[in-house]
Amino acid sequence: MTDYNNTPYRTDGPPAMHDISASSIAAAASRLSPSIIDTPLIYSQTLSEICHCEALFKLENLQMTGSFKERGALNRLLALTRDERRRGVIAASAGNHAQGLAYHAMRLDIPATIVMPARSPMVKIRSTEHWGARVILHGDTFDDAYQYCQQIIAEENRVFVHPFDDPLVVEGQGTVAVELLNHEASEDIDTVLVPVGGGGLIAGMATYIKDRRPDIRIIGIEEANCNAMGEALAHGQVVQLPPRPVIADGIAVRRVSAANLETVQHLVDDMISVDGDEIANAIMLMLEIEKLVIEASAAVTLAALVNHKVPGVTSSMPSRKPKVASIVSGGNIDVNELAKVINRGLSFDGRIARLDTVIPDRPGALEKLLGVFREVGANVLEVHHHRYASTAPAGTIGVTVTVETRNPEHVETLRKELVLDGFQLLSE
Repeated sequence: MTDYNNTPYRTDGPPAMHDISASSIAAAASRLSPSIIDTPLIYSQTLSEICHCEALFKLENLQMTGSFKERGALNRLLALTRDERRRGVIAASAGNHAQGLAYHAMRLDIPATIVMPARSPMVKIRSTEHWGARVILHGDTFDDAYQYCQQIIAEENRVFVHPFDDPLVVEGQGTVAVELLNHEASEDIDTVLVPVGGGGLIAGMATYIKDRRPDIRIIGIEEANCNAMGEALAHGQVVQLPPRPVIADGIAVRRVSAANLETVQHLVDDMISVDGDEIANAIMLMLEIEKLVIEASAAVTLAALVNHKVPGVTSSMPSRKPKVASIVSGGNIDVNELAKVINRGLSFDGRIARLDTVIPDRPGALEKLLGVFREVGANVLEVHHHRYASTAPAGTIGVTVTVETRNPEHVETLRKELVLDGFQLLSE
């Protein structure tokens, strides 16, 4: 997990917004355009019907390295002096920032070093090495890698590129908004949903959008277990969150940038959080409906829409449905985790259910149990016997049945039928 939690932020004076503007972001877009994909803005009819709005999606997962992060990395690299290019750049990261920086450093013939925790997923290590960076594995956590990164900076005089607390990086991330507003479908956009980790993407986009289209609402979306920006807004200052398990590791930042917080306070209309099950379900829906593989941090925007958490986007039928553009920030999900995430999403959607019960330890008992599933029309995927389960009284056997169902109502019907047929559901 990429986690920028103890990275030092500027402390010289009170917090201030980064020194960027809509004009500087527009200029950055011109600089970056030869080397950055102007990613598609697509309309989804099916998701629009589900979410009760006109749902548009800006597909940053289609960038060369699979995320928007390369925008800020490239903008920072282009600003290096000749001497800084010779010295090379360095970052501590195990995710999208590492890959974006490595790719464009290779293109520009700038030496790049990325320090990663020793237990980083092999797929991320290989991807970063593929783009020509020197990868150093050190320590068990991001903090260990970051501290070693600082040691290398002192020894080799390299330029540190921060993932979200650097004005040039934030400026580069803001170019997503330039492309968005330049698209013909953006003329009547009401709301833009932006994933939020350390705040670089939303700070850059808000700076540009609120200058050019102040009527557009900008709403940030976080995972509930790591809502550092929401907590910072509630407390009026940057706060440090404790470690918690997350699914959206790409935005798992427990301490946001003070400068980005200042921008969010002034320019962002609302912050919303979604939970892990909602995120997993959104990944599954995007794959199933739009045939797009997206990472958990990118799925938070769809999760907020699908679960009707965005103010002003409801099941009512106004004369014109609100038009909502969601930033799909990346698609770098580990294929080893994809199956787990999809199953979690299906379970949340009521399309897979696991039921625990007990049956008499005699012939025909299992057949009777499975007959209920047949009558209700639930497809049995797995059956596990637990002969020595502590929950099974003497003379009975514990049984776990995993079934494919249609929706939550179908699951509830199945539960009721099992109870009516005399089976005790241990999971209730």
